Amino acid sequence: MDQAQITILIILAATVVMFMWGRWRHDMVAAGALLACILTGLVPAEVAFDGLGHPAVITVACVLVLSKGLQSTGAVDVLARTFLPGQSGPVLSIVALTTLGAVLSAFMNNVGALALLMPVALQMARRQQLPPGQILMPLAFGTILGGMTTLIGTPPNLIVSGFRQASGGEGFGMFDYTPVGLAVAALGVGFVTLVGWRLVPARKQSGMEGFESGAYITEARVPEGSKAEGLTLRELELALVEADAQVLGLVRNSVRVMPPSPRRRTRAGDILMLEAEAETLSHALSSLGLKLEEARATKEERQKEKEKAGKDNGPPRETAAEPETDEQAKKDKKEKNEDGSDEIVLMELVILPSSELLGRTARGIQLRTRYGVNLLAVSRQGQRSFKRLRALAFRAGDLLLMQGSPELIAEFASSTGCVPLAERELRIPDKKKALTAAGIMAASVTVAALGWLPAAVAFASGVLASMVFRTVPPRSVYNAVDWPVVVLLGALIPVADVMESSGTARLVAGWLLDGVAQGSALVALALILVVTMTLSDVMNNAATAAVMCPIALGTANQLAVNPDAFLMAVAIGGSCAFLTPIGHQNNTLILGPGGFRFGDYWRLGLPLELLVIALSLPMLLWIWPLQAG
Repeated sequence: MDQAQITILIILAATVVMFMWGRWRHDMVAAGALLACILTGLVPAEVAFDGLGHPAVITVACVLVLSKGLQSTGAVDVLARTFLPGQSGPVLSIVALTTLGAVLSAFMNNVGALALLMPVALQMARRQQLPPGQILMPLAFGTILGGMTTLIGTPPNLIVSGFRQASGGEGFGMFDYTPVGLAVAALGVGFVTLVGWRLVPARKQSGMEGFESGAYITEARVPEGSKAEGLTLRELELALVEADAQVLGLVRNSVRVMPPSPRRRTRAGDILMLEAEAETLSHALSSLGLKLEEARATKEERQKEKEKAGKDNGPPRETAAEPETDEQAKKDKKEKNEDGSDEIVLMELVILPSSELLGRTARGIQLRTRYGVNLLAVSRQGQRSFKRLRALAFRAGDLLLMQGSPELIAEFASSTGCVPLAERELRIPDKKKALTAAGIMAASVTVAALGWLPAAVAFASGVLASMVFRTVPPRSVYNAVDWPVVVLLGALIPVADVMESSGTARLVAGWLLDGVAQGSALVALALILVVTMTLSDVMNNAATAAVMCPIALGTANQLAVNPDAFLMAVAIGGSCAFLTPIGHQNNTLILGPGGFRFGDYWRLGLPLELLVIALSLPMLLWIWPLQAG
């Protein structure tokens, strides 16, 4: 063992210990490992940061952006409403939800897939009268399993493909992972949804009591040609049962009908006063084609308020001019969106006890004139109001659903004494943009799968298309990238290259073969799988793949067997972090909402990992035989 090998082993051991310790963020640890290699002369300074331009790193970043487009346009919300059963028992509900999560995570970031479906899972738990964790843990594990089925499903797959390419071959294709990955994912999803969810401890939800939104009172207009037009109010309420929403009132020609007759039929232009939970508000609107109504005053009311404001409050602030007509408002909004000057978002704000809004109304403060934002809905927990939104007096603790640019909403919040509620945004699906986002993702996957362009180029083209068609606003592109993961991958790729070039990978592989595997290729393959799986439970899965790939290649070379089987074992093991809440971001994400403790995960995770090992080994030997033909 020479000096270079001793040095890289010390750096690698320290890196693994730091990953397990968890005191520093994983990108900081990876950057420290890279700098240590540079300072000790193992990595030349002029090529130290070439890893940031590695195709795997570029592909990861681009997939995250395309996933953001699927999230923000509501494409996944539409898919969830289409495929999830409305009224069913707990087993069928868990099967449908977890399967959908697994399918989504095959083509988008699995953390994003879980985040999108978590509100659905919590609502499902309430409906089925189950502890949230018994639905959240199967969903989290399902989204992890789904990621192993395609090249872009999870960063370890991209890392493994990169190492195959660097070792002199071609990178794995889009669906090269599918035969083994799909079999493992299908068995895993079947186990956790049919049997395993019963093994999850029944814990109470923690950390969420302060974020209960209660029901929103909102106004929605019936557009011409929508599903709601011509229905009786009774039929409307039956259609809204699944969204857990109800009709409180109706406004027609500026006349409020309260309470309206169930036999009254809606007309185009009617305004419905609806009550719905925050999680189901978008479903209630989109299922019937309703449009949120802005809480703006009439022209006569605006004139009176301006005269009153001039006497009592001085001239209104000139932050945004209010259009004189609805047609002018639409024209101004269209021009604003076309030049890209403003990104329109929906955001929840909570009114603080010290807010200057207390006792005032949207009409009274001239909300649109002074701040350039719209009030779309109000939630007042435990109380119901039948007033029009523009005439509703605000109280401390009210939740406001605001529409406008992020800057103007932030200005409104800071100047009036409001704060975002856990920075939660509500998505109202845009059918046209949702179809565009899904089409861009599908086209990118197809181009990469058919080999017309390298994966990095195909998905980078998809990102550019997303920006052009504004499924992801250009200003949000860089916010969609998980930069710690990008830095982690870019920093560890040169470190892993040193392990290969210095012969350290071959040295470690020799220890494993002589000390444990005793020269058996099958035992060595099982050992690589189990070690990778064990490491992924305590450190980042992308880091695990980067550490284990050189060892897997070294082992295969010494045994003179097919290295693809060993690389695929790393890919499978890197996607099986089921024993701890720190092994994967999805496990961490459900820790609070599920009320879990650190030791709760192994009860379902351990039998799941044993099943994965039992199935993946014969599948690997079948699909990727050790003696390649």
